[in-house]
Amino acid sequence: MQLTNILPYDGTVNYYGKVMPQAGADNYLQALLQNVEWKNDEARIFGRHIITKRKVAWYGDSDFSYAYSGATRIALPWTPELLELKTLTEQLTGEVYNSCLLNLYHTGDEGMAWHSDDEKALGKDSTIASLSFGAERKFSLKHRINKGETSSVLLEHGSLLVMKGTTQSYWLHSLPKSKKVTTPRVNLTFRTMIPQQ
Repeated sequence: MQLTNILPYDGTVNYYGKVMPQAGADNYLQALLQNVEWKNDEARIFGRHIITKRKVAWYGDSDFSYAYSGATRIALPWTPELLELKTLTEQLTGEVYNSCLLNLYHTGDEGMAWHSDDEKALGKDSTIASLSFGAERKFSLKHRINKGETSSVLLEHGSLLVMKGTTQSYWLHSLPKSKKVTTPRVNLTFRTMIPQQ
């Protein structure tokens, strides 16, 4: 498979496009909506406790704790569907993942602000693989230093995007809100946590 890096420099973001048939993607979307233990995300922003409309879930090989935005989550054991998707993602990317953070965006009114996945628990320059199901959404990146340098891609239903190398060190990414999107999107981000002592 010939992959194109959508970043001009300082990192690698490969968009694989759709990695499964439409019917398979449809089935996974329904299973994820029904079988995942979704909870509203919580964050501490400028000292205020925020509860988001967007829902999240955290799964892994063991009960990893994951702290971000001032909240800590403990990983749940894999569901059969998540294990299947982890195996598929590992085969396509040649990487091994031990955890997955899932996001549920009910409509285009929910998005994700600019950030990078550079928590210490992930290690430096680790690979993050992102599977998308449901509504097509724009995924945007901008360089941390040269803020005029941007890139974006439309994430399709049943598609895979992989961020690796120095991407998290040099680039921020976001999921912009969109009034046009009225249906849900589920996003799985497979990661490799470093066990904390």
